Amino acid sequence: MSRRTRAVSARVRLLAAILGVVLLGLIITGGVTFFVQSERATANAERQLDGFVSTVASSEQDAVALVAAAVPGRTDGTLALRDGTVVATTPAPPGLALSGDATFLDGLIDALESGDTRGELPSAIGPLRFAAVVDGDTAVVQAISMDQRRELVTLSTTTYAIAGTIVLLAVAVAGWFVTGRLFSPLRKLRDTTDAITIADLGTRFTTDGDDEIAGLTASVNSMLDRLAMSVEAQRQLLDDVRHELKTPITIVRGHLETMNPADPHDVIETRDLGIAELDRLSRLVDDIDALAAVEAGSLSTGVVDVSALTDRVAEMVAAIPEHTWTVEARGRGRIVGDHDRLVQAWLQLADNAAKYTPAGSPIEIGSSTDGTTASLWVRDHGPGIPPAARHRVFRRFDRVSTRRGIDGSGLGLSIVDAIAKAHDGHCAITDTPGGGATFTLHVPLGGAHAPTDLPTPVRAGDVVLQREATG
Repeated sequence: MSRRTRAVSARVRLLAAILGVVLLGLIITGGVTFFVQSERATANAERQLDGFVSTVASSEQDAVALVAAAVPGRTDGTLALRDGTVVATTPAPPGLALSGDATFLDGLIDALESGDTRGELPSAIGPLRFAAVVDGDTAVVQAISMDQRRELVTLSTTTYAIAGTIVLLAVAVAGWFVTGRLFSPLRKLRDTTDAITIADLGTRFTTDGDDEIAGLTASVNSMLDRLAMSVEAQRQLLDDVRHELKTPITIVRGHLETMNPADPHDVIETRDLGIAELDRLSRLVDDIDALAAVEAGSLSTGVVDVSALTDRVAEMVAAIPEHTWTVEARGRGRIVGDHDRLVQAWLQLADNAAKYTPAGSPIEIGSSTDGTTASLWVRDHGPGIPPAARHRVFRRFDRVSTRRGIDGSGLGLSIVDAIAKAHDGHCAITDTPGGGATFTLHVPLGGAHAPTDLPTPVRAGDVVLQREATG
């Protein structure tokens, strides 16, 4: 969703969530406090009435004397009734004016006539909780106003609500500035990423601290690095392919334009040349597809025995003519990887060696292991490769100007390098004693970390040999 259509920002949603949690906590705390204090006020009133009943029941004074001796509080009052008429009452103030409250007296007389000596009755000032001690036609009654008893609870709750509202507003103001500082790096990150285009991927973010946002910034920088490398590789590939396609197109077009349709010999030569150039283009496309597949990670996984792999490659290179092939060593160990791709890479090195070793000269292949790495090598006796140029031979379409002239697609060794990297390995070039170059694939062994549920692959069928070598 774009910023124009986004209804509520993350800053507002986060602040609302914080305020919601704080508000919920205040409500729960205030509600529990109000409930506990209300229950305590009721319990205190009940204890007072229990004490009143106990005192009256054990007293030998008459009702009028008892009421006269009573000291009322602000929230209670005591009176004496005889035959439904008030004969004594505590003064009001400080006590409640019970004798003049017709609503309460009517309810009290009805309750006493029905035998109820404890309960709650309505009055002009709210519900009154009462207790009565009846002796013949005389009743001594004490009543307590529950609303007045709960006034302090209500006042405390109101004060708490006002204080909670102030605290909530303070949290809102402080949270607004805190979340603003918290989201400031994210807004900067968003604005900067919005400004990045495919034409300019060089912008990077500064990271401050080691918190989650700094980690996110570092991850974005790493992503931009990978994206820039990928875009640069694609641009380079497109430039290289465009350059490689120009030559055969120009050659075919030039011969077609100069061909004499009336000359059968000229037509045949032009046709053969055109087919040859199209074959070269076809091999170029196949190599590009193979390179893209390997770099995309589309490899099968299996346990490859190094010794069996060496024997398999030895059988296949024996078909390459004009050279004597020798297996000098066989390593022992297992590689977790793609059997066919490893064969393809090794054969590519062998084919490359055959092109640049004089006819009749021997070429050696072999493998070895050192406990952690398997080395698969091909040793030729050709012109060799200068050390300064060895880093270039694995580049796509990069042809080294040495005696090892190149007539292929320029992707063969790039495919070898990609297969090695896909197996977490690499390809190295060293000098062959007496002249020539030795190409070695270094691939990590599976060893004890090899998956036990992967079957040991059966020898695969012939792998299509990439006949085109690179520089």
